[in-house]
Amino acid sequence: MKRQIPGLHGAERVDNFLEGLFLARVDKANYNWHRQSPFFLIRFTVLEPKEYLSRSITGRIYCTPKALWRLHWFLRDFGYDTDLLGCDEVDEKALLGLRGVIRTSRRNLAGRSFLNLDGFAPAAQWEELSVECGARAGKEDDGSDDLQLHTT
Repeated sequence: MKRQIPGLHGAERVDNFLEGLFLARVDKANYNWHRQSPFFLIRFTVLEPKEYLSRSITGRIYCTPKALWRLHWFLRDFGYDTDLLGCDEVDEKALLGLRGVIRTSRRNLAGRSFLNLDGFAPAAQWEELSVECGARAGKEDDGSDDLQLHTT
């Protein structure tokens, strides 16, 4: 059966990738087992900046031995239960509602675009990071290192 949908031929591809620094809340988290690369698929809802309020960002955090540092970074900075973390346990339900700062970027590989979760920080640092990031955006690239979201 054919259907005529007016305007379809002129519709541009929708770009669902949000790049930058965002204050976000975890709305969904699913563990996906894969033999070589198990990962958590996490959907965030943007809380700040206001122009992106309620938009969703979905990304993967891999659970391979080499990538566990990133999962730990995410869990710690988003305020995950330290008792569960100390027992090496991740409860998908306990992730829901956690808030923090994420930095995202787009990467192209073999003609496909992917969203990277580049960094995390506690929600309490949002004001400081957003001001610093905004100040950097107004300046030309001076070759300095990217904004560091993680401090030890």
